Amino acid sequence: MEENSPILTEMHDGVYVIILNRPKQKNAFNKLMIDQWVEALENAKRNEDIKVILITGNESAFCSGGDLNDMKADLSPAETKDYLWRNVHRVALTIHDIDKPIICAINGIAVGAGLDMALMADIRIMAETAKVSEGYINVGLIPGDGGAYYLPRIVGYSKALELLWSGDFISASEAKEIGLVNMVYPSETFFEKSLEYAKRIAAKPQIAVRLIKRTVKQSIKSDLSSSLDLVSSHFAIVKSSEDHKEAVNAFLQKRKPIFTGK
Repeated sequence: MEENSPILTEMHDGVYVIILNRPKQKNAFNKLMIDQWVEALENAKRNEDIKVILITGNESAFCSGGDLNDMKADLSPAETKDYLWRNVHRVALTIHDIDKPIICAINGIAVGAGLDMALMADIRIMAETAKVSEGYINVGLIPGDGGAYYLPRIVGYSKALELLWSGDFISASEAKEIGLVNMVYPSETFFEKSLEYAKRIAAKPQIAVRLIKRTVKQSIKSDLSSSLDLVSSHFAIVKSSEDHKEAVNAFLQKRKPIFTGK
């Protein structure tokens, strides 16, 4: 993709970096950005050289939500619903179908749908100077991009309502305290530290990495018996993998394992 494209991509040792690139608009998304974002995600899903997806924003913001200039103010209720479904909801649905690790590096401000986009990731990392807000209430709206789905699953029902009803910004330290983000890194080295973490995951045995994600996602929706039945099937797969055999041999030989993803 070209340098002035709304989405930029980079590859670093199995880590596919997706960069939101409309810095003058605080990386607010428009239709073209959504189209390219979905295209990048689909590419990451298909490409077996890509082990981990890392999403971040260019310059001072992660994402300030939807570009108000991109949605017509006079849409009917049916047209508004169709607009959301055909555009921004495609990111959530595409991410939902990817079993590779997805990490969101919140480098700066994330507001409304911009924060919702971050909530879709498996792991969230935040710069210590960044702030986030589910700011829909301040403009008389409800979360339109999955916030009502993801937020209570991450921070709990009551805390989600508190954040949604107040629309207040919270700091990186508070976001970590309530479990909204997993890690907080210094702003000066934020991308490097985030990429380093992503590379650590990319270096792990990938069959196990992906089956762990599948198992956790499916177990959340299952009873114990169903979860254990699923685990036994997935365990049988990884136990017969070349990477498991390599790990055992490396342990016995007191060396670092070399994983091949097989």
